[in-house]
Amino acid sequence: MKTITKTFAGNYQNLAAIGEFVVKIASDQGFSSKEVYAIQTAVDEACANIIDHAYKGEDLGEIKITITSFPDRIEIFIEDTGESFAPEEVPAPDITSPLEIRKERGLGVFFIRKLMDEATFDCSSEDCNTLTLVKFKRS
Repeated sequence: MKTITKTFAGNYQNLAAIGEFVVKIASDQGFSSKEVYAIQTAVDEACANIIDHAYKGEDLGEIKITITSFPDRIEIFIEDTGESFAPEEVPAPDITSPLEIRKERGLGVFFIRKLMDEATFDCSSEDCNTLTLVKFKRS
């Protein structure tokens, strides 16, 4: 087991650096390129949502990412101190209607849950929101 933590300013420019951090660890751990892409996409979506919804703008808080590598999986903890989030209040997205009549919002949580094996939102602390993402190795 190995754990690495990095903290990033909550802005869109840092999404690339966050992605590089996640990709390096997942690749080094032996995940397939498809699995690495899924992990990177889920983390990118989560961090963009933190900037958009928890902080309601750029450079208004930090995003702390802790990655723990196990032989069979990777666990990623994403923490912010922005506005709390209740995922159960997010309506299920409409993925069957034609694109031109669908709402643009609401797909983030859906994609995160589809891309990862586990996605747990914890907003029980007054000063911290935590998203735990888990991906098991398939290859």
